[in-house]
Amino acid sequence: MELALGEARAAAARGEAPVGAVVVRGGEAVAAAGNRVREWGDPTAHAEIVAIRAACRAERLARLDGADLHVTLEPCAMCAGAIAQARVARLYYGAADPKGGGVDHGPRLFRQPTCHHRPEVYGGIDETRCAALLKDFFAGLRA
Repeated sequence: MELALGEARAAAARGEAPVGAVVVRGGEAVAAAGNRVREWGDPTAHAEIVAIRAACRAERLARLDGADLHVTLEPCAMCAGAIAQARVARLYYGAADPKGGGVDHGPRLFRQPTCHHRPEVYGGIDETRCAALLKDFFAGLRA
């Protein structure tokens, strides 16, 4: 999660919502990314999507069977769908997102009968630091 937090901090420095994601296989980081929505003018450029795309390119695979994804914020429904499509084995996330989350809140995508792949999900990893980064960033915008 430390590498994901670093990506989130870099995203904040770019004026992006501070979310970071890292794809890990065999204990090694394959790809890491932070949000790039504003920078790229792309509403799909969430950290999870950017990291999954980079990992697939790096491994020359369309799926990430057996890989782990570490992300600082509970993925939204769009990102949860990408995680399922990529066949990520395990999802570790930091802060819960009661308003925009799609894993343990909102649509709870992995619990739907139409979801063909369900990763193991572990929430609350380093939750205090992940949540503080988000709260501080958005408080700064309102100041």
